[in-house]
Amino acid sequence: QVHLVESGGGLVQSGGSLALSCAASGSAAMFSVYGMGWYRQAPGKERELVAKTSSDGRRQYGDSVKGRFTITRDNANHTVHLHMTSLPPEDTAVYYCNAEPPIATMIHSWGRGPPVTVSY
Repeated sequence: QVHLVESGGGLVQSGGSLALSCAASGSAAMFSVYGMGWYRQAPGKERELVAKTSSDGRRQYGDSVKGRFTITRDNANHTVHLHMTSLPPEDTAVYYCNAEPPIATMIHSWGRGPPVTVSY
């Protein structure tokens, strides 16, 4: 299991942009075989996928963020970033970094989750 430390987040006005970063413990070689992603949970709602990137660089986005959010990974520095643009208040949530191990039976790792608040 890897240790994830997120940074970024905070308060932004509607229509603005914000970036999140997530740094993983361990070596770059280990990081490179993990799928990395971002999930979010708004008050009263279930946790949902925001974006994820596989070890081979393929990306997947939640329907509500397609075209507005971009996920990138930096294997050399074992970090993953989420760039968010055109934010409406509906994007307000706690955003969690996730590390998906290469073996299905291994445990996923989660960050503590920086809150993102989009004001009207």
